[in-house]
Amino acid sequence: PGGVTTAVEENVQVIDWLARRRETSVLTFSICTGAFLLAATGALNGRPATTHWEDQDELADRWPDVRVRRDVRWVDDGDIVTSAGISAGIDASLHIVGRLHGVELARRTARQMEYGWNSADTPGGLRFHPDVAP
Repeated sequence: PGGVTTAVEENVQVIDWLARRRETSVLTFSICTGAFLLAATGALNGRPATTHWEDQDELADRWPDVRVRRDVRWVDDGDIVTSAGISAGIDASLHIVGRLHGVELARRTARQMEYGWNSADTPGGLRFHPDVAP
């Protein structure tokens, strides 16, 4: 989700569902203020994450255990990827395609979309685990 997530954050059933799905998923990805929902589950405690630049202070204030990164468009922390706003979500999505299926497929996907993505070792992103391929 993007935009205001307050109502969803307060929905215990949704947050519990998300927490359960995260426990069994190989990769969880949030775009923009979707990071607030992951934070609400506790999944981002002690971990680096980002969100839209307008919301980074609020994320840091509400969840002080989240290591909010303000200097990147997306963060790949192994099993969780978070991104800033809309186009940063596209960059992170292409990074994930590259990570899971190869950078060449990510480049072809970007070209098909007519999106100016330059993987040149994933500019604007941040990987925290050396075992996570570019």
